[in-house]
Amino acid sequence: MSVGYDSSRGSRRTIKVAVRGLELLRNPMLNKGTAFSAEERQLFGLEGLLPVRKKNITQQAERIYEQLRNQSDDLQKYVLLSALLNRNVHLFYRVLSDHLEELMPIVYTPTVGTATQRFSRVFQGGGGVWITPDMKGRMTEVLANAVRHKDIRLLVVTDNESILGLGDQGAGGMAISVGKLALYTAAAGIDPAQALPVSLDFGTDNEELLADDQYLGWPAQRLRGAAYIELVDEFVEAVNATMPKALVQWEDFRKDNALTILDRFVDRVPSFNDDIQGTGAVVMAGLNSALRIKKERLNEQRVVILGAGAAGLGVARQIKAQLAEEGASDAAQIEAVAVLDRSGLLVDDGRIMDPYKRELAWSPALAAEHGLAEPRERMLFDVVQKLKPTMLIGVSGVAGAFDERVVREMSKHVERPVIFPSSNPSSSSEARPADLYEWSECRCLVAAGSPFPDVECGGRRFRVGQGNNVFIFPGLGLGALASRARKVTHGMTTAASKALARHVTDEEREVGLLFPSISRLRDVSRNIAVAVAKQAVEDGVAEIATDDVERRVAETMWEPEYPDYEPV
Repeated sequence: MSVGYDSSRGSRRTIKVAVRGLELLRNPMLNKGTAFSAEERQLFGLEGLLPVRKKNITQQAERIYEQLRNQSDDLQKYVLLSALLNRNVHLFYRVLSDHLEELMPIVYTPTVGTATQRFSRVFQGGGGVWITPDMKGRMTEVLANAVRHKDIRLLVVTDNESILGLGDQGAGGMAISVGKLALYTAAAGIDPAQALPVSLDFGTDNEELLADDQYLGWPAQRLRGAAYIELVDEFVEAVNATMPKALVQWEDFRKDNALTILDRFVDRVPSFNDDIQGTGAVVMAGLNSALRIKKERLNEQRVVILGAGAAGLGVARQIKAQLAEEGASDAAQIEAVAVLDRSGLLVDDGRIMDPYKRELAWSPALAAEHGLAEPRERMLFDVVQKLKPTMLIGVSGVAGAFDERVVREMSKHVERPVIFPSSNPSSSSEARPADLYEWSECRCLVAAGSPFPDVECGGRRFRVGQGNNVFIFPGLGLGALASRARKVTHGMTTAASKALARHVTDEEREVGLLFPSISRLRDVSRNIAVAVAKQAVEDGVAEIATDDVERRVAETMWEPEYPDYEPV
């Protein structure tokens, strides 16, 4: 049942509702709480079940916000909001939308990380779906029972294994899927009735969780290899059978599984991996914003990426794709991007174990040409000293990796060093922005993956932009859904990245921001969606025409306003 507010016409919708009484109050998509009118209370058997005074959604949101402000810590705020989502969806999104900049760190990074770690302890119920190994052979039936009459269009699917900065959190990864979908709705107006968080709970290798008698997930070691892929295969088949119009976002898969799944299902279900494609697109947008300040082109840069996981791969691919657009040769693309893992610079000298890392590696000859022939002298400081990078990107999850020695060495050779400590949560950030400004004598251009306070440096106040995937995936998803895309193409993710970079204003750049203010997130997401949908049409994967894009995007967006109800 689709319920909501018709933003294109500015008028409330009236919908027909079959349930009554307590059943109506216990349906989070339909419950209005004290906002039910006197007439609705009579028609739906609600008299006596609610306090007599009617309050509108604005008054309700003010009350909830006051409760939030009285909570002792951010985790308690998260628990309160989770409970609200499970009883009144419209009100949850009204509160979140009214205070998005303040509450985004609660429903998403960094507080959601704590909630993920303590998931079994703070569990509030919810509308997600857990797929476990015992459902093999029955997944279509399971999903059909879970979905029933719902018209599901968007799934955020995780196997919980590689949560950035936290690793394997078992069933707790569901909190990430729920948080991502909350931002899809708040940022891009995805109808929450059409969204479904999914955990592929195929076990955990986190021994602490397995030893906890409160742990709610599948109590066994993770499935691997062919058995794992067979279950994912069946899941995708079940999604196509029960939710044929759905877009899938893959979330927090281990890098090898992430790549296998992305490549295996790209043509079988409209899908993308946010850790790979989303991260690549958002970092590239930040780099392009920095280039506008530097008044330089990408092909003039030397980029060092610390972190060779899914995020590092996504960033490297996006940079090389733009270099190719600018006419750089294959050899120039490789030389422009140096990627390091925990062992140092990736060099294809026969010691690389992960096949995908060969795509990121330099040849021994290229390493030697830059004075990096000796394997023991390929660590971050060595690479910065020899290559003199203009851009330094952290997606390693190693807190403090960009230390004073590294940053001061980089700043010796670059007038405006671009430094992105992009790892989440803030406790895993490669550096504190305040330190980066100090060590670079206030000359750096900085964006972080987590929220950080303003920085005072050289008599100026700089705002720290958050290079968070929330600037990409809501608009990318909205554009794909509005255009009815059969596939998420590289062109669509690139269109999202370029649109994001365009929406950073001169005023924002003047105070140090390389990304838009979170307060503009909904407008930015709408514009990204238009760019994505137009690209889908150009790429031949859409079911609409270019001149229909803006109308379709507007019609797809949902607003948190109560509709009026009539009995069936």
